[in-house]
Amino acid sequence: MTLLTLVAEPWRDYALVDSGDGRKLERYGRFRFVRPEPQAMWSPASADWRHDGEFVGASDEEGGGRWQLARTVPRDWPLAWEELRFHATNTPFRHLGFFPDMVPQWAWMRGRVAEGDEVMNLFGYTGVGSLALAAKGARVTHVDASRKSVEAGKANAALSGIGDRPIRWMVDDAAKFAAREVRRGRRYAGIMLDPPKFGRGPEGEVWRLEDGLPGLIADCVRLLDERSRFLVLTVYAVRMSALAIAELLAQATAALGGTVEAGEMAVREEARGLLLPTAIFARWCRVQ
Repeated sequence: MTLLTLVAEPWRDYALVDSGDGRKLERYGRFRFVRPEPQAMWSPASADWRHDGEFVGASDEEGGGRWQLARTVPRDWPLAWEELRFHATNTPFRHLGFFPDMVPQWAWMRGRVAEGDEVMNLFGYTGVGSLALAAKGARVTHVDASRKSVEAGKANAALSGIGDRPIRWMVDDAAKFAAREVRRGRRYAGIMLDPPKFGRGPEGEVWRLEDGLPGLIADCVRLLDERSRFLVLTVYAVRMSALAIAELLAQATAALGGTVEAGEMAVREEARGLLLPTAIFARWCRVQ
C-alpha cells in the first residue's frame, strides 16, 4: 500500500486564493467567494478579502447556513477544465456545484480508460467526473439519488458539447443500484464513488457511511474482473482515516491483484503555496 497526497493546483477558472482563521477565499471564474473552513487553522496571508459572496455557517453541527451574495452574482455561470464546460452555482450546501479538489483524480482515471470502456460513477452529483471520462471515449453509467443533480449533469454534458455521448443517467439509490448490477452480472472497467456521510435515496432510503460502506465496496468489487482497471473512493466530511478505507479496499480487492494507494486530497493555496486538506481517498488499480 502506498500513502500519498493528491494536490489540486490552481487553474484558469479556479483557485484557492487565501485561507486562514477558519475560512477560505476561492475564485470561481470571475467571482470570489468566502466559505467556512475549520482546517484553515493558520493566519491568512492578507486581510484584503474582497469577494462577491460569503457562506455564513450556522451554529449546528450538521453544517447549515446561508449565502450572502452580491447582486451581480447570477444563478449559475460557466467554468472550464481541460475540454469540459460545466456550471458553477451557489448551492444551499455551501459548495458551488462541483469539487475542484477532484481534478487529480479525474486526470488519473482519464489516463486509465480506453475507447468503449464501461465505467460507473456512483453518487455522481452534477457529473463533471462522468464527463471527464466520457470525453475520453468511455461509456458511463452515472448514478445519483437526486433528480436535480442528474438534470444538472445532463446540462453540463450539453454545455461541454458531449450530450450525445453514451452516458446512462440514473436517478437511483447508489447502493441498491450497485447490488442490482451485481445480480445482473454486469462488469465495469472502472468505478468511482464519492459517498456522503449521510443521505437519502429517491424512495427515502437511509444511507450512513460507516454502516453502508463495507457492503457497497464489496458489491463494487464484484463488478470488477481481470480486465478492470480502477476503483476510486473519496470520502469528505467524516471522522475516518485514510488508512481505514485503504485497508477496507485492499482486503476487498485482494483476489484481483493490483495495487492500492491512499491518503489525503488537498488544494494548493495561491498566496503561499500551502496545502489545505479537503478529503481522504483510497483507490485500487491494476498494475500497468
